[in-house]
Amino acid sequence: MRIDLHTHSSVSDGTDTPTQLVRKAAEQGLDVLGLTDHDTFDGLREAKLAAEGTDLTVLPGLEMSCQLDGASVHLLGYGCDPHDESLLNELTRVRVGRTGRLPEMLAKLAELGMPLTEAEIAEQVGSSPSLGRPHVADAMVAKGYVADRQQAFDEYLFDGGPAYANRYSCDIRRGIELIRRAKGVPVIAHPWGRGRAQQLTPAVLSELTMEYRLEGVEVNHPDHDADTRQRLGALATRLGLLHLGSSDHHGLGKVNNDLGCETTASEVYEELVRRVRSRGGRL
Repeated sequence: MRIDLHTHSSVSDGTDTPTQLVRKAAEQGLDVLGLTDHDTFDGLREAKLAAEGTDLTVLPGLEMSCQLDGASVHLLGYGCDPHDESLLNELTRVRVGRTGRLPEMLAKLAELGMPLTEAEIAEQVGSSPSLGRPHVADAMVAKGYVADRQQAFDEYLFDGGPAYANRYSCDIRRGIELIRRAKGVPVIAHPWGRGRAQQLTPAVLSELTMEYRLEGVEVNHPDHDADTRQRLGALATRLGLLHLGSSDHHGLGKVNNDLGCETTASEVYEELVRRVRSRGGRL
């Protein structure tokens, strides 16, 4: 089986609609696709409908914006009840934080000689309820300020960069608790990519596992080199965590993240599904 459990659609910051993403996954021979848009469940119904009549299974998920001591951490949740009030309220608060920081980001870009308007950002967001830095990057590309999203992030929008602005995000410990309370399975996305190993140390991952019941980590991810995968995989085994592998596909929005470039072992997927079913989550 070919199983890719971390992908994004245009409902957050991918470039494919949920339908297009599902069709692409089916055409490329994937057996399971995890749709994990940022801080929203809004694309899941369309994806499920698009998968009807195909051999593709869509695993419902999301990627929740969290933080640990002020550092950004992303938390995947699989099989959550999409109507859980506590989780929905927190996701709304996170999305409001995304929108609320936009004026500060635009002011910084203007000071850097790259003026943008909120209307120009809105053109890139479309109907997505989850505005993010990738939409700002797309507007920068459209204006000719940068060549692509990668340049926008590498030079201006990275955490602490000249056009970066802080926003509210959920504490990782609370995020794990909310996902479990919503009958889902919490998994930390790309934990040792993009400098996050300094925050998500073995001691911290052990605490999150033992005290807050974290259940998995992405080991095979484009942001992890071979040495990182070996060390993280060994730690995950010692902690009894599920080892996921995923592309983090964003369509044309990310380079080197082709759909299915990293996959999850079938036995890991089956255990994940078993856990969701055992606690009455959504599949």
